[in-house]
Amino acid sequence: MIIAQTVQELRQALASSQRPAFVPTMGNLHEGHLQLVRRARAQGDRTVASIFVNRLQFLPHEDFNSYPRTLEADAAKLVAEGCDVLFAPRESDLYPEPQTVKVHADPALADLLEGEFRPGFFTGVSTVVMKLFMSVFAGKAQGVAVFGKKDYQQFMVVQQLIRQFVLPVELLGVETCRAEDGLALSSRNRYLSETERAEAVQLSLALRMLGRDALASANALSQQLPDLEARAMEGLRQRGWQPDYLTVRRRHDLQLPQAGDALVVLGAARLGSTRLIDNLEI
Repeated sequence: MIIAQTVQELRQALASSQRPAFVPTMGNLHEGHLQLVRRARAQGDRTVASIFVNRLQFLPHEDFNSYPRTLEADAAKLVAEGCDVLFAPRESDLYPEPQTVKVHADPALADLLEGEFRPGFFTGVSTVVMKLFMSVFAGKAQGVAVFGKKDYQQFMVVQQLIRQFVLPVELLGVETCRAEDGLALSSRNRYLSETERAEAVQLSLALRMLGRDALASANALSQQLPDLEARAMEGLRQRGWQPDYLTVRRRHDLQLPQAGDALVVLGAARLGSTRLIDNLEI
């Protein structure tokens, strides 16, 4: 596996590739990331993963400095999965000057849910994704980007970015990888204590119950939804969580649903000091 630190080194490593398949990550790789790499290997002629903890998508009070950085172990996992190229830039390599030009996602999509509780988050995501895409796919007729659907809203923002900028990139979404008890795998799960880890599955169970109740109320969903969501939030609060949102939205734009819409249930809640997110299509 080639390890490239600069954009120039990355482009040299991909010079002969006609269809790279790319998996962007922030490192601290787990089985969910490796699942994405396996899917990528079947999609292109060169498999590329990036590891970069992007300062732009962290709020001042969030865990940028403490976010787990495990590059050596991550590289070994990528080698075992047959990854061809690892792009592991330093901050000065990807942002050699202050990033004053940024990509602002559509507020109709980006300013709700995660965007409401983490203002500016999707500007940071969109900007780094655009830089990574230009680093990997510049000069290529086509390529594939593989994202997990655990970050459901992020996936939709990236989908919109690709479509509106007419990028030569096919976006492939992979279903959320879960532990045996149903907890969505996340690099932040390592912050959980043993007791918190046992409790953490309650988020996915609450989403499943909210989804079941929403389907049962399909004929009057718009009227009953606020009560259903409030009940789900209160259930987690009583267990010691601090929920930001548990909500049912229509899949195609994350707006409030109408009768007949395909639905997704999304949630974000803090357990102790760890903020977890999850979703479930219903």
